[in-house]
Amino acid sequence: MKRWLLCIVAALALTGCGYNDFQRLDEASKSAWSEVLNQYQRRADLIPNIVATVKGEANFEQETLTKVIEARAKATSIQVTPETLNDPAAFQKFQQAQGELSSALSRLMAVSERYPDLKANKAFGDLRVSLEGTENRITVARNRYIASVQEYNVLARSFPTNLTAMVFKYQPKPVFTVQNEAQISTPPQVDFGPKK
Repeated sequence: MKRWLLCIVAALALTGCGYNDFQRLDEASKSAWSEVLNQYQRRADLIPNIVATVKGEANFEQETLTKVIEARAKATSIQVTPETLNDPAAFQKFQQAQGELSSALSRLMAVSERYPDLKANKAFGDLRVSLEGTENRITVARNRYIASVQEYNVLARSFPTNLTAMVFKYQPKPVFTVQNEAQISTPPQVDFGPKK
């Protein structure tokens, strides 16, 4: 009889502790992260076609192409596991590689504007539209991931569920950050003075 009573008391105590909420939110963040990875992979799969199309433009700047190829290789070489979500250093390394790839692709698209034949190339135009759509999907997937992590982190830091987090060692999860946060938080210098 005592054993049953102890089990009932334990079950009632665990009901309000948030344990099930931690499980639900952890799974939601993993699912959201999988979608982020899916979209990053979609972008990585588009790059060889973009590079091949751009290479057809004989005078295209090789340095720009090389940077895109190197950034893609670096971004796809980082092994991402579910544990990456709980390792701020590994998460930061992954983010940095993806940021470098985004930057290299932006430069490629900006440079391509100087090549009329390339701009007129239908295949390149289609690839560019696909890339823009993928970048939008990445943004949406990252926003969903950020929201799911925020909900998990609030649960991990709120009383009384923070006690459950301490007991089961549920740490807050890292979130996406802006690579150049200090730079973009500095207001731009604007000078309307006379030109010399």
